[in-house]
This record gives sequence, structure tokens and C-alpha cells, in this order.
Amino acid sequence: MLIAKYLTMNKISKLSREKLMGIATIVLGVITLASPLLAGDYVLILVGILVAVAGAVRMLWAFNPDNVDKGVWTFFLGVLTLLAGLAVLANPVMAGELLAIFLTIYLAADGFIEFIWGLTLQDKPGRAWLMFGGVASILLAFLLFSQMPIPAALVIGIIMGTKLLFIGITMLKFDATFKSAVKSLGN
Repeated sequence: MLIAKYLTMNKISKLSREKLMGIATIVLGVITLASPLLAGDYVLILVGILVAVAGAVRMLWAFNPDNVDKGVWTFFLGVLTLLAGLAVLANPVMAGELLAIFLTIYLAADGFIEFIWGLTLQDKPGRAWLMFGGVASILLAFLLFSQMPIPAALVIGIIMGTKLLFIGITMLKFDATFKSAVKSLGN
């Protein structure tokens, strides 16, 4: 309803594409965090859909003109996110164990890339948040790898929901950083 109101009032131009994608990814993260409350296979199906959509959003974010230097990595991480979602949808009954392995690899790779990427952004706002998100991804990979005695669907939903929140917040942080840099150039 709120989105329809913005579209009909033509106020969508006031929100940047990056901000919309960041908000959408945060919403997907919140929905994913809520999904472990659902029963049985529907949890894995819902998580698969949400993660696949978030991967597509992240792939689109890679084509942002401001992401030229990091667009390839962002696109690669989006592909990994999309594949993680599609792996769940391919076979939700057997997805728990396979998904745990795939998500462990994805989270470790994502965390490593984000942390290294943060190291390259010397003295830029948002650097610490990106590095923190990378470390959080690595910790989530370790948590998943250690396979706490919690049902796989619950662990997967919590871990991926948390990761999607970090992705969305990072998108919003970089959007705000870009806007403040543009304003400072104008002064």
C-alpha cells in the first residue's frame, strides 16, 4: 500500500535506487528471520524464495554506476546468493544438510570478500560497517559449520535473515555515504 502510494504520487524519484534495494533487502531479512516460526518444508521453500530474490536484488545493485570498481564482486556475491536460494527450492526435503554446506561456503566467501573489500576502502565512511559485516558473515559460517543442536531450518533462517539484514544496512550506508560525498563536493 505504501509503495503504491509512492508510485501513484510519483515520489519514487526522491528515493534512490540503492536506498530502495537496501530497504527491500532489509525487509527480506526480517521476513527470513520470521520464517523459522513456520512449520516443515515451507520454511525451506520460503527461505529459498527470499534468498533467491535477495540474490537477484544484489546482482542488480552491482550495475549501479557508483559500483564500477566493485560491481564484479557484488555481482558474484549476488550470483552466490541466488544459487543458495535456488538450491533450497530444487529439493526442499533434502535441502537442510546440503544447504548447510553451501551456505557455510557462501558465508565464508562473502565474509572474506567483504572484509578484504573493507580494507581497500581506506578512510572512507562505511568501511568499518563493511568489515564488521564481513566478520559477522565469517562467524555465521562458523556457527553453521559447527551445527549447533538446533533444527536446520531454524538455523538456516536465522543465519540468512541476519546476513540479509547486514546486506541491506550496508546498501543504505553506502547510499548515505555517496550522497554526503556529493554534497561536500558541491560546497
